[in-house]
Amino acid sequence: MEFGLFVQGYVPAARAEVDPEAEHKALIEETEYVIQADKSGFKYAWASEHHFLEEYSHLSANDVYLGYLAHATDRIHLGSGIFNPLAPVNHPVKVAEKAAMLDHLSEGRFEFGTGRGAGSHEILGFMPGITDMNHTKEIWEETISEFPKMWLQDEYTGFQGKHWSLPPRKILPKPYGASHPAMWYAAGSPSSYAMAGKKGLGVLGFSVQKVSDMEWVVESYKNAVKEAEAIGDFVNDNVMVTSTAICAPTHAEAVEIAVGGGLNYLQSLLFRYHDTFPRPEGIPEWPELLPAYSEEIIELLIAEELMICGDPDEVFRQCKRWEQAGADQLSFGLPIGISPEDTKNTIKLIGEHVIPKIDTDPVHRTSRFRAAASSS
Repeated sequence: MEFGLFVQGYVPAARAEVDPEAEHKALIEETEYVIQADKSGFKYAWASEHHFLEEYSHLSANDVYLGYLAHATDRIHLGSGIFNPLAPVNHPVKVAEKAAMLDHLSEGRFEFGTGRGAGSHEILGFMPGITDMNHTKEIWEETISEFPKMWLQDEYTGFQGKHWSLPPRKILPKPYGASHPAMWYAAGSPSSYAMAGKKGLGVLGFSVQKVSDMEWVVESYKNAVKEAEAIGDFVNDNVMVTSTAICAPTHAEAVEIAVGGGLNYLQSLLFRYHDTFPRPEGIPEWPELLPAYSEEIIELLIAEELMICGDPDEVFRQCKRWEQAGADQLSFGLPIGISPEDTKNTIKLIGEHVIPKIDTDPVHRTSRFRAAASSS
């Protein structure tokens, strides 16, 4: 199993109310986390594209952000988590151009993740009058298979669809080297995993909450990907899942950090905006919040495998459970309610004590898939 980091520009009101530069500091701190992860042996960093999601995510222009990180890092792969390719949000040709440019700037380290947006608050800003969020699926389905054609055809043959069109044109630049970046889909519901597998796409599993949820979901994906009719140049057989991670020298220190991190607020915001995600029992409707996390709640979340928290040995065992459940990649969300020092320490400790015991392959999984496609 490989390891990654997920950043999104989290700027809680409690921070913004006391610091006029809170938004700026949050974005800069998260670039530092990715740079540290690159040094600590993490293989992937994912940057969100969200719009209008106050507090939860202020990282909207992730193409600009990833371009900076391409220069600031050496080995870590940089992924769009996501680029939104829905024509009312971003014209698909411009998305293809940005992806290819990032592939050049990173010298082949770019990962192309797409999706349909966080939920109604985000999408309805671009598509007023739409009442059924399933409408976005139709637009995404129409568009996703066009990207490999734009990248690989010398002159793109053009497209005439229901939601967008383009006459024959040369889409430039082409990706770096042979083939194209690995393609991923952000799955917001369990049924999306099998759909992605059938198309040969990797899954960005932002909706998986606990290890026990992983096992049957990944099985549905792996069964589907065996019979994939890849829309791209190769099958990206990959399931990434996300979890909060806090690692400290001792268990007691890790729990103390977690208690002070405001994690209940971040979780409440997640379900405020991601109204297409399955809502677990006990999650209140916004503006009602989950109760503040006490030591007892943190210990319960650890026991229920709903978060990764502890000393390096404990974190290793918790990560190993995700690997045993079938995850190909585990990416950590590191909310800014936790201090930059504690967050960097988590990254360093995981890089030193956990990753070397689990990810022993020096080559990125997606690099192997792309190289095989290039040589065939």
